[in-house]
Amino acid sequence: MQHSPLALLYPGDRATRDRSEPAESRFAELFQAFAAAGIEAAPAVYHDDFADEVEAQLQAARLVLVWCNPVEGGRRRDRLDAMLRRLAARGVTVSAHPDAILKLGTKDVLVETRQLPFGSDVYRIGSLAQLEEELPRRLASGPRVLKQHRGQSGAGIWRIEAVDPAAPWTALRVRHAQRGSSEETMTPTALRVTLAPYFEPANGGHMIDQAWQPRLVEGMVRAYLVGDRVAGFGHQAVNALFPARPGEVAPTPGPRLYHDAELAQFQGLRKRLESGWIEMLRSCVGLPHEQLPLLWDCDFLLGESREDAEERFVLCEINVSSVAPFPPAAVQPLVRAVQSRLDPGRI
Repeated sequence: MQHSPLALLYPGDRATRDRSEPAESRFAELFQAFAAAGIEAAPAVYHDDFADEVEAQLQAARLVLVWCNPVEGGRRRDRLDAMLRRLAARGVTVSAHPDAILKLGTKDVLVETRQLPFGSDVYRIGSLAQLEEELPRRLASGPRVLKQHRGQSGAGIWRIEAVDPAAPWTALRVRHAQRGSSEETMTPTALRVTLAPYFEPANGGHMIDQAWQPRLVEGMVRAYLVGDRVAGFGHQAVNALFPARPGEVAPTPGPRLYHDAELAQFQGLRKRLESGWIEMLRSCVGLPHEQLPLLWDCDFLLGESREDAEERFVLCEINVSSVAPFPPAAVQPLVRAVQSRLDPGRI
């Protein structure tokens, strides 16, 4: 197995690891960019079944870029995170470090930052009893989105709306954000049964309750970041919880369109991120600047604002564990960031 100062860690099976062919991986373009910049990079295909082998490979690495979802192939990443912490303790730079993921990459960040300019009406729900006590009065004011502590691909994200806002805890319209889900009408008892697993300690033990953003129909904006700079944008017009028209099923989510950081439409968002928001966010969650991930992204929805005010963006979630795919425009900023970590005097 190749030992290099830079390793790209991503999940795979035994056969994928034995082959370990960069040109066949989903990061082929990135491997090529590192090679063109004179940076030796090696694939570190990971699975819990051969975690010790991967850790031995990474002993010689100086920097490890990690792509692995919170749940991968039905397994949590607890063993991987323990390994990454050991590597970091020995002086290997790990991005994203598991501690950075816990500060940025869980839905708790929405509560931590709710007072910041991109924050929203959001609460932490620590038990089913609290859910039943608090959710009805919030549903009387409009739909809510309940989110599990940590997940991906829409799993554990639920839009909930009272059929009758005057009697919000009778019949509920409920829709899961996971692909292929459709809206259901539930009783509060059925909702409790549906959401109960998210309150188990193994699944975080709580949920996050965020107000529905009516302008979701105008799309979701994803800002891709390398450290504290915007490296590109993604825009998805039809997304997971896009509402259905009366009498119709909701449309299938559309593709995310990728753009470079200069896209005129989002320069206001870029300016706010780079001139203050990232620093506010980092400070609010207690993350040292040097632990900012080398590649991460923030999802924003358009918020309600006055006509005479600047566009309002509302934070929906932050992705840190496995940011892929990403805009082609982000490749070179990431390469330069890696160069600066491996050879600070070169940049």
